[in-house]
Amino acid sequence: MHTANEIVSNIREASRLLVRELGFMSATLAGTELPASAVHAIIEIGHSTPTTASSLSKTLNLDRSNISRVLAKLVEVGAVIETPNASDGRQKILSITEHGKDILDRIDKFANEQVMKALKNLPAGSAPEQILGGIRAYAAALRAQRLGEEVKPVEGMAITSGYRPGLLGRCLEMHMQYYSRAVGFGGAFEAQLATGLGELLNRLDSPRSEVWVVTDGTKICGTVFIDGEGLGEGKAHLRAFIVDDTLRGRGWGRKLIEKAISFVDDHAFTETHLYTFRGLDAARRLYESCGFALAEEALGNKWGKEMMIQHFVRIPSR
Repeated sequence: MHTANEIVSNIREASRLLVRELGFMSATLAGTELPASAVHAIIEIGHSTPTTASSLSKTLNLDRSNISRVLAKLVEVGAVIETPNASDGRQKILSITEHGKDILDRIDKFANEQVMKALKNLPAGSAPEQILGGIRAYAAALRAQRLGEEVKPVEGMAITSGYRPGLLGRCLEMHMQYYSRAVGFGGAFEAQLATGLGELLNRLDSPRSEVWVVTDGTKICGTVFIDGEGLGEGKAHLRAFIVDDTLRGRGWGRKLIEKAISFVDDHAFTETHLYTFRGLDAARRLYESCGFALAEEALGNKWGKEMMIQHFVRIPSR
């Protein structure tokens, strides 16, 4: 039985070893010519929905001057572009370029191979799931300490289906918290979303429509809807997919989408449609990994702001 001091000492030692073996002591990281801070920035920009410098600074635990230098380097090498935020002239939306996507693909390949090789070297009887759980819990605790937040235990999270009181209000809140900050959506978007989802709530009694929510026991932290009637016979509409900021990057978005896709396939829909806009690269990769393909892209004003509207369609394999 280890004493508290021994546990602390051993965790510190293991943390130092982990940092060294992952290559963070080197000038560059993950087989690129970029430093660790720039590699992490590309990962966060490329794997998340649109973000800003201030949001990235919080995520990466870098102060304003350091994040400015990192972003300047990424813009200089053509990996990232900055566009004005319509809702806040002081902020710029960060998005990854095609060159940046190439760099990100190389980073992902390098890191995936690094992890898979290490897992093969684990002692017999070691459980990768336990290692994952321990690393996630420790990282979440460190982040919560830094930000003064409460840690949401993964084991306390659950996905359930069906209506629950407050569903519409919480879904709207999560959408507006994110999209007003990220792309400047305002009242027109909120009103349209509220109207459409309000109508859909009245159809959830239909066996061909459903909603799934992620909860932490009491609070709704993510949603996705399937509207099985609004687009016509045999067509499903995936709508209002969102997860709370505290859950991003933890796999709950994929779990929600998989629940929706399973429902669609079980009910033999011939097509599933979703509408989004250009720039949500992480979400697009998730959709495409679940069988969706871009069917149409055109400039439009669907949500109160002119942007490139994207229409994705999934046709199940038979």
